[in-house]
Amino acid sequence: MREGAEKHTGRRKGRSRLLVGLLSLATAVGLVGVTAGEAGARINDTPLFKEYRINSCGMPNFTSGPWKNKSAGEADGVKVRTWKKQGNYKTVILLDGMRAEYGYSGWEINTNVQKLVNAGVNVVQPVGGPASFYADWDAPSNFNAQPFTYKWRCVITRSLIRTLDANGFRVGNGKYAIMGLSSGGGAALTIAAQNRQNFDRAASLSGYNWMTAPGMRTAIRLSMLDISPSPFNVDSMFGPPWSPRWRSNDAAWNIQGLRGMKVYVGSGNGIVGQHSFDGGSSSMSLFNDVFKGAPLELLSFTQTKAFELFANLNGVPVMSSYAMGTHSWGYWQDMVWDAKNRGFFR
Repeated sequence: MREGAEKHTGRRKGRSRLLVGLLSLATAVGLVGVTAGEAGARINDTPLFKEYRINSCGMPNFTSGPWKNKSAGEADGVKVRTWKKQGNYKTVILLDGMRAEYGYSGWEINTNVQKLVNAGVNVVQPVGGPASFYADWDAPSNFNAQPFTYKWRCVITRSLIRTLDANGFRVGNGKYAIMGLSSGGGAALTIAAQNRQNFDRAASLSGYNWMTAPGMRTAIRLSMLDISPSPFNVDSMFGPPWSPRWRSNDAAWNIQGLRGMKVYVGSGNGIVGQHSFDGGSSSMSLFNDVFKGAPLELLSFTQTKAFELFANLNGVPVMSSYAMGTHSWGYWQDMVWDAKNRGFFR
């Protein structure tokens, strides 16, 4: 692992060939889909914990499954769970992945990163948004009869920021950090690049940071068809493949917006490692780790490497972390602590 940019030598032609090679490999692997890890046991709350309900930008309240109406006495708005401590120097917003759940963020269910609150960093976890890429969609997904349009970019950049500001989360130098995993990784980079007034650092962990690369639109389309219990229609997100909204929501196409920020990217290499079987030794766990987790992480590895090279060529230094591992929570937890230990939040 290293911090900062590598020096690249050689002719521009050689750089272009390397980029094309990486993106071609991403295309070849991309057809397997894009998912995040499954849920485990949630850690206990702490006295520093508080839950908020924030404006949903027109989305309804759904808490335990697709389109379920709120129960009697339940508050309106998107659920946000936070951990804050007086004197902390930074606040980080953590975005979930493709299979985000409705009760708790996967970060809380599967990792210990809430303990950052005792290491100087406040933690904020929006809940919900499976398959959303934390974007403002063009229309409701018609494949699963979604009765509303996702407006997650509005929620993160308007409702959430206003709530955090009003409750003392804007600390230190006055700007936030944002990190995302898998489908939330590229979203974290893009949100930061387009909202520099609120963010000064962004991280993508096993992310898909070049969504317009050859084959990626098809890979994302297929991954959304694999969402249980109902598939999502990717055309409802940014429109057809030729729509300019794909580029405007692509982290690579927003690279100049990241100039001057701290940027962190991380990925496994698709080879089974120390955390690959954290979910247990059942046949389903083995299937998810070997037959899904490995190719998924190889795809994110090629995307992460290509993005890091592209960023460096454009004068955006990147902190990076690469491990032997697959697409699972243990590695993402390690990356968060690696980022913290290397000064990402400072």
